[in-house]
Amino acid sequence: MKYKAVIFDLDGTLVNSIKDIADAMNIVLKKRNYPTYNYETYKTFVGSGVRSLVVSALPEENPKNEEVEACLKDMMQVYSEVCTVKTKPYEGILELLEKLNAKNIKVSVLSNKEDTLTKKIAAFLLPEFLSPVLGLKVEVDKKPNPKVALEVCEEIGVKPEETIFIGDTDVDILVAKNANMLPVGVSWGFRDKESLVNAGAAQVLQHPLDLMKIIDFI
Repeated sequence: MKYKAVIFDLDGTLVNSIKDIADAMNIVLKKRNYPTYNYETYKTFVGSGVRSLVVSALPEENPKNEEVEACLKDMMQVYSEVCTVKTKPYEGILELLEKLNAKNIKVSVLSNKEDTLTKKIAAFLLPEFLSPVLGLKVEVDKKPNPKVALEVCEEIGVKPEETIFIGDTDVDILVAKNANMLPVGVSWGFRDKESLVNAGAAQVLQHPLDLMKIIDFI
């Protein structure tokens, strides 16, 4: 199979954003005198959007919707101010993106992070040729729902089976499978290799440039 497009997850795949996410959420929790968490714990909270993160971080097992909404609003405000303070592309990512572009491989981003934040981080840290760059707009559309991933393929003019979807969580692997794309995991993100393999990853990259072995193999 000759692959013509790659869709990347953002957090834990292209950029290491866990410190900014954790710092922002901890500010929200401290404001309410709730327990805070370390960076490693936050890695288990991310992957399904900011609302899911907030619910996971709140101390109640089933927090009231009013509390979730209030903390979500605060989190969005705080995080939007600090989302590019400590966040950086992983080593080898920028080189990989340039190589893909040089081969005329279409490169897009699809994240469960809120859309405006996804676009802000990508615009600040990643090349301009990534298109489209999409985050979550409607909760029901979040990964592993394949709806938006399939819309990306339609927009850029490729078939799902000609597309590689790359991410660091089981959610990314599942959306790839649901969309009939090649599911590829990364070893440097927020989940371990075992969880990616168990979810159905066809391959798990050890370094970003390992992707070129898949792209170049016909």
